Amino acid sequence: MPTLVIKSVPAKLHSRLKRIAAAHRRSLTQETMHLLEKALAAEEATPAEAPRAGASYWGQRPLVPAYASALAAGAFADAGDSTADVSAGRDER
Repeated sequence: MPTLVIKSVPAKLHSRLKRIAAAHRRSLTQETMHLLEKALAAEEATPAEAPRAGASYWGQRPLVPAYASALAAGAFADAGDSTADVSAGRDER
């Protein structure tokens, strides 16, 4: 049987898992397996979302009116990569 090792489990999550395992009279490993099986069954039961057509949520969100009017006026048309500006500002300090 394959082995699964999970490293760097947050302390709060570990203590919650131990508490739930004790309440269900299971070992930590048994409780983890039970929760994984339950989560995977729920994941498989719900149909996967179809990829969204068009722009993502962030591409479709309404813009702040002041930003939208500045964008329409061409305020950001000549803007390039800001990395050089940020680096120059840091170098000046």
